[in-house]
Amino acid sequence: MKKVFVSGCYDLLHSGHVEFFRQASQYGDLYVGIGSDQTILGYKHHKTFYPEQERLFMVKSIKYVKDAYINAGDGIMDFVPTIDIVKPDIFVVNADGSSEAKRQFCQERGIEYVVLQRTPADGLTARSSTDIKDSTCQLPTRLDLAGTWIDQPYVSCHAPGWAITMSLLPTFEVRERCGLSTSTRNMIKKIWPVKLPDMNPEILAKLVFCFENDPERSDGIVSGAQDAIGICMPGLVRHYYDNRFWPDKFETCLDEKVLSWLESHVCMIPMEPRRPGCSVVEGKDITEPKVKNLAKAADDCWNAILAMDFAAFASAFQASFDAQVAMFPAMIQGCVQGFIDEYSVLPEVHAWKMPGAGGGGYLVLVVDDVKSFARQHPEAIELTIRRK
Repeated sequence: MKKVFVSGCYDLLHSGHVEFFRQASQYGDLYVGIGSDQTILGYKHHKTFYPEQERLFMVKSIKYVKDAYINAGDGIMDFVPTIDIVKPDIFVVNADGSSEAKRQFCQERGIEYVVLQRTPADGLTARSSTDIKDSTCQLPTRLDLAGTWIDQPYVSCHAPGWAITMSLLPTFEVRERCGLSTSTRNMIKKIWPVKLPDMNPEILAKLVFCFENDPERSDGIVSGAQDAIGICMPGLVRHYYDNRFWPDKFETCLDEKVLSWLESHVCMIPMEPRRPGCSVVEGKDITEPKVKNLAKAADDCWNAILAMDFAAFASAFQASFDAQVAMFPAMIQGCVQGFIDEYSVLPEVHAWKMPGAGGGGYLVLVVDDVKSFARQHPEAIELTIRRK
């Protein structure tokens, strides 16, 4: 009988975990690595609901599990010491838990790497720990499409320009430190933990921006306005910056045909989160020509989206990311280049970028057709733009 290994937190144990164990056990005797309390605190920045020994007891009690261990390592690869103990033939992961680092590790060790889609047991509702914790939270997140970084005055002082964001419904796990403005979203939760209030979106965005950037904030960092705007203002929005923290003007698109067209061409691939202490501003090289390139790409991107011109959109989308990286080359540090190398060669992928500051998180792709791409690549996350 082959040995099969899976690894995870398994906090708030639910039917989705049990079904995953059942599916994995079909490959052989199942061994489970469990993230320690310390690892989860460092990786996910919150304490567990159940301590590690209680989680170990629950996982070991599931009939599909041959044995389980508390992982002695740390970070996203905390399972390595457990692998050395179990010596498995097969490593099974969920699609949203897959990473290039895990795949490469298995290749080096001669371990078969299997990716399963997250599917519920027959007749049951799909579950995830995040769903359970956030089941009442309807707060949107945001995806920056083009021009971002120009919302910082130390960039727009060289040349003014637009940033483009779209507000997303949280139909997927909004992971921390992954470029989807979770720090701003978490600040909003302190005031409105369930949903945004029904008020003028632009005024709401400015309230959130001012709340997050409290003058008593000790780190001296001013979060870009595009985070608050992208979360609070529905649809597709562009905002114009000229050496100020708050934009001079806005333009919004809520046209259903345009938004549906955009949803059919943009998806995300999960990567590893940005490492703690990672600084994407180190080595920055901001000049007037580079900022003008960023501004032009954002203009071209907006016009292409409104015209639903796929070739022009892909070209401008890529040009915007290239302009960002030219100014902030550290955006592609860590695992990022490996993911770009893997997905950029696919014939159905026409452009790519990272949301937020980069350094990890998600890789955003422009593809021929999202649904077709997701059938071939189950790790791909389909997006839903918030309409109101």
